[in-house]
Amino acid sequence: MTQLTLVGLSHHVAPVELRERAALEPAAASALARSLGDAVCLSTCNRTELYLTGDGEEHAAAALAELAGEPLDDVLYRLHDDEAALHLFRVAAGLDSLVPGEGEILGQVRAAYEAVEPGPLLDRVFRQALTLGKRVRTETAIGESPASVSSAAAALAAQVFGDLAGRRVLLVGAGRIGELAASNLVSRGAEIAYVANRSVDAARDLTTRFGGEPVSLDAIGSVLVDVDVVVSSTSSPELVVHATDVPERRRHPLFFIDIAVPRDLDPQLARLDGCFLYDIDDLEAVVAETLEGRRAEAERGEQLAAEEMQRFRAWRASLDVVPAIASLRARAEEIRSAELAKVAGRVTDDERAKLESVTSQILNKLLHLPTVRMKEAAVSADGALYADAVRHLFGLEEDRP
Repeated sequence: MTQLTLVGLSHHVAPVELRERAALEPAAASALARSLGDAVCLSTCNRTELYLTGDGEEHAAAALAELAGEPLDDVLYRLHDDEAALHLFRVAAGLDSLVPGEGEILGQVRAAYEAVEPGPLLDRVFRQALTLGKRVRTETAIGESPASVSSAAAALAAQVFGDLAGRRVLLVGAGRIGELAASNLVSRGAEIAYVANRSVDAARDLTTRFGGEPVSLDAIGSVLVDVDVVVSSTSSPELVVHATDVPERRRHPLFFIDIAVPRDLDPQLARLDGCFLYDIDDLEAVVAETLEGRRAEAERGEQLAAEEMQRFRAWRASLDVVPAIASLRARAEEIRSAELAKVAGRVTDDERAKLESVTSQILNKLLHLPTVRMKEAAVSADGALYADAVRHLFGLEEDRP
């Protein structure tokens, strides 16, 4: 049976300094997956994971180590078959996220799956994962605020100031995450003062919705004097804001929240007087405060994920017995048809019709119980043994190439 393998690292085992080196843009992620054969690469702010079939596990581990630029033996996790499937189901459902229930991950799973052409096993497990992700969001309340990194960033800013009313914000990055951050900050009373982006037109589109002034990335240093909070979420592979960009005279205090991986903000910002820097790992404290109220919803989500894993297990097991069942029925039908053909010229059409009906009923009743028992055995360790026994007893292996 083809093995499902997962090799990856995430916020559970690796700090942001390591994760950012292993993070990949969508095009690079799909290219890596294709280089490994039948594989899917899921790379987000909090994880880089390779799902694959066949014997490419060591190649996948080596690829991640090469991205990180160091051995990953202490942080890399490797899961197989049911455990790998359950992990993917939990990821798609938002149960394994830094912010449990966050909404962006399901779209990221879908994008990773659609970026390649997976084989039957990966296709099946990813389609189940996407279905489960939708169910968890529909049937539980685990996605209540803060349900994303962006909303957690807004919650952190509110914690820092106590009240965001009148606080001026510089958004760095006008993508989807920046848009979500703007929405969450404005809903808490903050004022979007500036939106900085590589494309000023994209920044302008965001300011038309949330207010503020669009600026280029080069102008960040000149507007820092006029804001209280900086939230950065670009996809730049390099730092966007450096400690040297911060003017000596400015409004105090100045809070920087970096929700990008790789990081946008210079770690040296934390050393400046009156500057406070938070990165994506710091959001765990915000998340912890919301977990208690979500515990029951998370348990319901875990139950749905476990049920989905059982369906996946039953499907995989059926791959052993279904061909045997089909071969048995085909052999029985072949024998029935051959025997009916022997009397074809000695019975009337009416009599032949009755013989067709009676023998068909006999065949179905005779094979019903063996079929049921084989399907029941499929979900146990004995499924393959049953299938092999049936092939041997009825000589079905002689039909196989």
